[in-house]
Amino acid sequence: MKIASINVNGIREAVGRGFLDWLANQDADVICVQNLKAKSFELDDSILFPEGYEGYFLDAEEDGFSGVGLYCRKIPKAIMYGLGFPQCDNEARFLQADYDRFSIASFLMPDGSDMEAKQSFMNQYQEYLSKMVKKRREYIICGTWHIAHKTIDLANWADNQTTPGFRPEERAWMDQVFGPMGYIDTFREINRDASQYTWWPKLDQDVPRMRQEGWRLDYQIVGPEFRRHVVDAWIDRDATFSEFAPLIVEYDLDL
Repeated sequence: MKIASINVNGIREAVGRGFLDWLANQDADVICVQNLKAKSFELDDSILFPEGYEGYFLDAEEDGFSGVGLYCRKIPKAIMYGLGFPQCDNEARFLQADYDRFSIASFLMPDGSDMEAKQSFMNQYQEYLSKMVKKRREYIICGTWHIAHKTIDLANWADNQTTPGFRPEERAWMDQVFGPMGYIDTFREINRDASQYTWWPKLDQDVPRMRQEGWRLDYQIVGPEFRRHVVDAWIDRDATFSEFAPLIVEYDLDL
């Protein structure tokens, strides 16, 4: 099973830069998308239902803001829209597809431009994560968490310790997710190298991404029992339809 996750940073703009061509060439079972910045009813059928996939979307109340989606080859048994608290649901930050053995979610954390709002979201989201890890069902939560966890996860970390996305309280929150709560960062199960970034704040299209300073803000996170199913993980730096890069993980499971 192959799952891709990408923050498109505006679905219509990403389509104009080749997103649908990229999607068609992925051979992925599920593609999780975030930050659509569009209402689903505004989108063409070519975006909503690309060949071979069923599209599911959650729209934010505010126009041109947030939004998450899932492209699924196999129709899920159920779709869960939101998490039940207004900050998440009104801003369209969580969408989940349920299959027989596990669930796959597309997730978008607030970016931290309003740190008080981000902290409130993290507090409520932590309650959800604490409940989910105790359930018998397994979860794969994919998306932009807007936090670089370790110093290895961003360039110039020493100069960014008060920058949203790398503040001590945010990193301590991630320590809880990957520590006592028991969740697994699937990418770091496979790749422990430095300079593995999924977002470039000042992306220069004329310079290869591996030579630019970035942050790793995107994750596919699973519970401790799912660790053994992670086969491979990589970042597709060649996909340039967004300032974010796709994160792709393969699991030794079938939908």
